[in-house]
Amino acid sequence: MITMPQLFRAKVRRVGTSLGVLIPKELAEKQRIKEGEVVEVGLLKENRLKLIEKAFGIAKGAEPFERERRDRI
Repeated sequence: MITMPQLFRAKVRRVGTSLGVLIPKELAEKQRIKEGEVVEVGLLKENRLKLIEKAFGIAKGAEPFERERRDRI
């Protein structure tokens, strides 16, 4: 089963000599992530995330698209 990636904000924390990010419980449950499982993680710094939110936020509140002509695909 392929699931869509979800963005969430997390604070980077020190874990021993490494850095770590905690996955929120609600997201882990929704995605059925279990301890020891391997997951893919993408990184966006906050300024890049704001640019993405701004770009995709333009269409917020837009009405659903309806075709004017049914003879076109």
